[in-house]
Amino acid sequence: MASLSRALRGVAATCPRRSPAPGRALRPLAAGAGPTSEKSVPYQRTLKEAQDASAAARGPSQPLPSTASVVVIGGGSLGCQTLYHLAKLGVSGAVLLERERLTSGTTWHTAGLLWQLRPSDVEVELLAHTRRVVSRDLEDETGLHTGWIQNGGLFIASSRQRLDEYKRLMSLGKVYGIESHVLSPGETKALYPLMNVEDLYGTLYVPHDGTMDPAGTCTSLARAATARGAQVIENCPVTGIRVRTDDFGVRRVAAVETEFGCIQTPCVVNCAGVWAGAVGRMAGVKVPLVAMHHAYVVTERIEGIQNMPNVRDHDASVYLRLQGDALSVGGYETNPIFWEEVSDKFAFGLFDLDWDVFTQHIEGAINRVPVLEKTGIKSTVCGPESFTPDHKPLMGEAPELRGFFLGCGFNSAGMMLGGGCGQQLASWIVHGRPEKDMHSYDIRRFHHSLTDHSRWIRERSHEAYAKNYSVVFPHDEPLAGRNMRTDPLHEELLARGCVFQERHGWERPGWFHAQGTAPVLPYDYYGAYGHRAREDYAYGRLLRQEHTFRFPPHHDAIKKECLACRGAAAMFNMSYFGKFYLVGPDARKAADWLFSADVSRPPGSTVYTCMLNHRGGTEGDLTVSRLAPGPQASPLAPAFEGDGYYLAVGGAAAQHSWSHISAVLQDRKFRCQLIDSSEDLGLLSVQGPASRAILQEVMEADLSDEAFPFSTHKLVRAAGHLVRAMRLSFVGELGWELHAPGPSCLPVYQALMTAGAKHGLVNAGYRAIDSLSIEKGYRQWHADLRADDSPLEAGLAFTCKLKSSIPFLGREALEKQQAEGLRRRLLGFTVDQKVPMFGLEAIWRNGQVVGHVRRADFGFTINKTLAYGYIRDPSGGPVSLDFVKSGDYALERMGVTYTAQAHLKSPFDPDNKRVKGIY
Repeated sequence: MASLSRALRGVAATCPRRSPAPGRALRPLAAGAGPTSEKSVPYQRTLKEAQDASAAARGPSQPLPSTASVVVIGGGSLGCQTLYHLAKLGVSGAVLLERERLTSGTTWHTAGLLWQLRPSDVEVELLAHTRRVVSRDLEDETGLHTGWIQNGGLFIASSRQRLDEYKRLMSLGKVYGIESHVLSPGETKALYPLMNVEDLYGTLYVPHDGTMDPAGTCTSLARAATARGAQVIENCPVTGIRVRTDDFGVRRVAAVETEFGCIQTPCVVNCAGVWAGAVGRMAGVKVPLVAMHHAYVVTERIEGIQNMPNVRDHDASVYLRLQGDALSVGGYETNPIFWEEVSDKFAFGLFDLDWDVFTQHIEGAINRVPVLEKTGIKSTVCGPESFTPDHKPLMGEAPELRGFFLGCGFNSAGMMLGGGCGQQLASWIVHGRPEKDMHSYDIRRFHHSLTDHSRWIRERSHEAYAKNYSVVFPHDEPLAGRNMRTDPLHEELLARGCVFQERHGWERPGWFHAQGTAPVLPYDYYGAYGHRAREDYAYGRLLRQEHTFRFPPHHDAIKKECLACRGAAAMFNMSYFGKFYLVGPDARKAADWLFSADVSRPPGSTVYTCMLNHRGGTEGDLTVSRLAPGPQASPLAPAFEGDGYYLAVGGAAAQHSWSHISAVLQDRKFRCQLIDSSEDLGLLSVQGPASRAILQEVMEADLSDEAFPFSTHKLVRAAGHLVRAMRLSFVGELGWELHAPGPSCLPVYQALMTAGAKHGLVNAGYRAIDSLSIEKGYRQWHADLRADDSPLEAGLAFTCKLKSSIPFLGREALEKQQAEGLRRRLLGFTVDQKVPMFGLEAIWRNGQVVGHVRRADFGFTINKTLAYGYIRDPSGGPVSLDFVKSGDYALERMGVTYTAQAHLKSPFDPDNKRVKGIY
């Protein structure tokens, strides 16, 4: 019998402490290091007892139907959960195909942990649904026990920042009724006597966390689904996806091919986990994930460990799962082993554990529970897991193929997120969209230039694995996969002290500093695979300083940018925006249907509007500028007949908006084109009281209110270059946007900076935009405005043409909301005390929790913290204006409440004088 300490000593004796060499860690699996199915792992005995060794030889476990309403590929956690929830929604004729037997890929060897608190309100809701399904619903429906064990969860904090993160989770948990307690080291010791607490700041204890048995859960799901008419067919590998092209040139799913026949279907759900990439290739769909080895060991019996909670020691990157009277010990390292050649023959198999890679987890585990040093190892478990570039699952309909849905890439969280995500996938398929905002998971979040870029996928997925247990800081940025998409001003701004952020592959200005350049250097894999870790370089140093839940060191630099914009002028480079043209014979019909506002204004007008889904939720907000038709194409306008519109979409929403518009055009069969000019055009914006004076020196146009009113646009010359100028503001100031062809951006920028020198013009980044926009009360999509929020709830009724008779997508849902009253309402809050807030803080009204903060920032002009969040009436009734006004409010940050004032109007310039040039 080996022990953890003996394994640690053995590695130290035979191998110097190092990361695996590149060839070793990244090699294709040799026969000697290949999969084996003889390891002793949790649940394996249960699974093997239920298996028939000759089943594979007989072929499918039941005859294939000729047609199916939906075919789910993959019988792991997500496949079974999706089938179950489809059946619960009344879908008849749904089929699950599993190439081996249920759970045979990754699910069978998973640890099965479920933690209820994560730094995302959507994920907390998804986890809550999974917990309901496995702890209550399935047993009620089937009489089968899923193996749910509620032994609680304990998060370990070895630093003050980590404890701050846990306190944020505790405050968010109060919104959802999740019991949690921050414990002192002494209280932690009393709860878990075997734990070393000498190096702790504290812990977060969640009594109702627990574990589930993957085999029991999937068996129960299959039983419940088949009882409602679904079919589960095992031992039936999928060999191909048939695709048809409709009369409008749109690719659609037609059928699923197997070794034993073909199933005609309009809908496929790819829940194949590690093998999802191969299934995607059958259909011509890119699936950006990578496969890696993930390992844990199971100890021998430990006296006194019974009934202890599961443990996550994030700072040591290790987890301890209760396994009866033993522990499973695992974690996430910086040098994980890539599974280079994913085998389609792999089932109920494991890899040999690489002790050189795993050693760091032994050290962390022994430090936390010292008795492990003398505890034997009963078995080792090393199996495949799939990881994605942003550590979020891949879900939703693939933009390349209608009817092809993804439910994969769960980054070791497939069991715990499976119930919630299976429910949302089923709703997506049946109703056309999920019930909750799933943008963070939607496959359409990735630009097409990234989903097939192997270096980007590999680097970002590695970093996602390595940072799995890292503190989630509000202003963190990735170091992997950088400089993929840059605009013409990138080098110029870098030389001027720009510190860049990454969004969807774009490098965009975050903020500016005066201590030289801070380029983002090539990824160093955190020193793994033979790379030399960069110990100190400008960008990394600046980023590390941002790793705080307090005001960051660069708070004052951002303050200067904000106050310059309010007092003089600021230059914003917004080339990262999505820039689309909607043109053609049916463009006006399409615009009427797509946009909530009436955009059928004369050419030269610009309208701020939302795009909705059929539930009335907001799929995006943007500006729509009406174009005059022209016979000759230019970078600033395509040639078109009929009607034309220029759409400018915030960069974080650009890919999502493109996909949403494209799907609507296809479904409604509008005869028009959607043209993406995002890479061809830059966007410069000058905002502030001095903006008119600065721009007038550079532009060959009259910028007076009479000649160039707010919300209009013109083609004009700036520094001799033709640009599309728009009088708009996203920060609440007098200002213009200049949309310019790529080659024109640099000379126009330089001319503006020269002209602005005597007026106090400064460069500013998106951190300043965040502060200035929240100060003005402007909504930010996917923060305080999401796909499950309606414009009425968000205070954007003015963007909806409800007083007209024009039909538009989502209108019926809004009319129903109007008639029944709003059940939620977005409110702004200010806090007089100078305290940083970032979102997820609980909102209290008259001593009751009524919601949580979606977005928060510091307003430098009013010198207060501002926050926005949706509130509900605890009684379940509509949230009336009287209800809003009659409450006393407080915001809870890390367990401490701060008195807050609620605002229905912006606390800064509520009469909107400044955008009109009235100062």
